Amino acid sequence: MDDLTSLSLFEMLSGLRRGDFTSRELTLACLQRTERLEGRLHALITFTPELALETADAADRRYAEWRRDDPSAAWNLPALLGVPILVKDVFCLKDVRCTCGSRMLENFIPPYTATAVQRLLDAGAVVTGKTNTDEFAMGSSTENSAYGPTHNPWNLERVPGGSSGGSAAAVAARLAPAATGSDTGGSIRQPASFCGVTGLKPTYGRVSRYGLVAYGSSLDSVGVFARSAAEAALLYRQMAGHDPLDSTCARRPVDEVRLEGDGLKGLRIGVPEEYFIAGIQPEVEAAVRAAIGQMEALGAGVQPVSLPHTGYALPVYYLIAPAEASANLARYDGVRFGLREPAEAMWDIFFKSRGKGFGAEVKRRIMLGTYALSAGYYDAYYGQAQKVRTLIKQDFERAFESVDVIACPVAPTTAFKLGEHGDDPLAMYLEDVFTLPANLAGVPGVAFPVGFDAAGLPVGMQLMGAHFKEDMLLRAAHAYQQATGWHLRSPEL
Repeated sequence: MDDLTSLSLFEMLSGLRRGDFTSRELTLACLQRTERLEGRLHALITFTPELALETADAADRRYAEWRRDDPSAAWNLPALLGVPILVKDVFCLKDVRCTCGSRMLENFIPPYTATAVQRLLDAGAVVTGKTNTDEFAMGSSTENSAYGPTHNPWNLERVPGGSSGGSAAAVAARLAPAATGSDTGGSIRQPASFCGVTGLKPTYGRVSRYGLVAYGSSLDSVGVFARSAAEAALLYRQMAGHDPLDSTCARRPVDEVRLEGDGLKGLRIGVPEEYFIAGIQPEVEAAVRAAIGQMEALGAGVQPVSLPHTGYALPVYYLIAPAEASANLARYDGVRFGLREPAEAMWDIFFKSRGKGFGAEVKRRIMLGTYALSAGYYDAYYGQAQKVRTLIKQDFERAFESVDVIACPVAPTTAFKLGEHGDDPLAMYLEDVFTLPANLAGVPGVAFPVGFDAAGLPVGMQLMGAHFKEDMLLRAAHAYQQATGWHLRSPEL
């Protein structure tokens, strides 16, 4: 059965349509592999085998009807019919627990499904579980989960990145061919880099945030993990598009993602020296520069670009994101939402309940955000950060006047050891220094593996593009992956 889990997403779809195996058999293979490896990885918070098999059986009935009625009309089959996927546990899935990695929502059962997840279900996907995450998506290592850390499948003593580390680790370990993720400051791209998979963060507002439990409302983006850019493109096509339930969701039509063509011929790649900083792991810089050289050999033009305000991204992000988090998480007061401690008087309920279910990192960010928004400090901190955010956005706009994509490392290092940054929050925050600017500017980014370090850990590179240029990013990543084999490697488990 493990042979089925080693198939690519496209091989799974082809096999299902040919009748080589059923969706139930494929789903069982993923479920059994999950049961066998989960004790070591801890990639999931909630396992949903009954729901998965029920959905798989429905997919098999659909395939049976198709073969009986008109097997020549493959175009009318849902794009992901019968393929298992995983969902990050910050997305609502009706009647399935949604914890956000927090004790605060330990028993929350959503009465509705997030739009992005519903679109994958409508495309025929089979959900096998909800993946582990840093609490309320606040973290860079998936060590801040109230349910325990996730382990990197390439080295179980290393972190998988965060906050979508559960999704990235699960895809790398072949528990499912794809998974959803959310990216507020790099939470798709950094775990994709650490785990050696492909992760897509679309333009802000390209995919609906309805049903995503909010962290930073002006920063959160909904995206996907897969083993290749082509597979990520397939899922992205199903998820993207306007949603009337999300007022921040763009009304702009979704561009067709055409992966085939002349490779990278004519593509203009910008390389920002601000992203190759002192202290970067030499193997990371060498692998990324080699990948840029490979893309140049495939026909792309390479030139330097400058993003001069990059150095301000870290302090700007850690003013804006905590400020938005402090507002979003204020609802978990034990009265409206969250854990409630019993007491006779209303005020006693407030004092006993408020913040009781939050972990240390969430409390830290709430306090930072509340301070930045407080009277007398708003203009000096939050207001000033928003002004600098505009300068960062303008840096990207100027750069994209002369180049099509920007290529750079995803993180300064490969995956670090579990607990290595546990007593140093600033060191943890610095892991996102290369990913934060894209969220502040709202531009899309795709991360994919371009090599390994001496310890056998994956090295990732990211491409960033202008707003709504996901098609260009995916096409460039696909062309690189067609010429290389880094994305085809899997950890030995």
